[in-house]
This record gives sequence, structure tokens and C-alpha cells, in this order.
Amino acid sequence: MKIIVYIASSLDGYVARENGDVDWLPESSESSYDAFYKSVDTVIMGKTTYDQILTFGEYPYKDKKSFVFTRTSKNNDDNVEFVSDVEKFVKEGFLGTGNNVWLVGGAQIIASFLKQKAIDEIIITIIPVLLGNGIPLLKNIEKETKLELIKTEKFGQLVDLHYKVLN
Repeated sequence: MKIIVYIASSLDGYVARENGDVDWLPESSESSYDAFYKSVDTVIMGKTTYDQILTFGEYPYKDKKSFVFTRTSKNNDDNVEFVSDVEKFVKEGFLGTGNNVWLVGGAQIIASFLKQKAIDEIIITIIPVLLGNGIPLLKNIEKETKLELIKTEKFGQLVDLHYKVLN
């Protein structure tokens, strides 16, 4: 099993505006998204990311097993399984997940999985925009984590940085 963070970021390190808006993301452009999406069978995200995704319309990952981590209320949604404890989920071996797991975001859930040494790879698509402020890609990282650059790939104006997490 492989846990992969795959996320877009502005050049200055933000994944969304302060209000969660991602209007700065390119609407249609060449990218690695389609191939990556086909390679995963499970998606994991935090509740804030889940709530933001629902504002875009219908839940987009119906064809994947989905887990949403939350410490608060659990919506009634047949598309996802709500989970509250990252540490327990990791220690129990990611019960119910498939072989390739996409850790969608956001920063808190990524930090929690890094703390548990449960991320294998990080793929960041750099969008050529400087937002100046917003929701950061990473925060509350408790300790240094070394990465090894596996590859870079250019898609028009976008660049994917693909790292292996060295734990």
C-alpha cells in the first residue's frame, strides 16, 4: 500500500485563498491529474477539505473508497466513511483502504499523517501564481522530514514536483 499526497499549490505555498476559494486554479490545462486519479483506489481527506469539495457540486470521488477525518459532526453521506482518530487508523493498518491511497488534504491531515510516518510520496503541482496569503500547503509540521526528489514533470505552465518521503 502507498499513501500519496497529490495537491496543487501556488508558488508561494498556498492551496486555497483564506476563504477556501480555489478560483486561481487553471480551469482546463494539461496536467498529471487524470493519470494520477486513475492510479488510486482510495481517497482520504480532512473535514474542511470535504466540506469545500461539496461546495463544487456533486461528490467527485464516488468511484473510490473515501475516508473523511473529523473531530466534529459526521454528515450522512453514503459516499464516505467518517473517521476520527488518525493514529488508530494508521496503527490498525488503514483498514478498508486499497493499494494506492490519495491523501487529498488539507494541511492538518497531512501533518497528522506525517507525524505517524504514514506518507510515502508527495506530489505538488506548482501553479504559477503568487497569492500573498491563504491556506498554507503545510503547517504544524512537528519535526524535520527529509524528502528525495523522484522526478519533475512540466505540463504547459505547471510543474509537478514528485518526492519520496524518507522516514
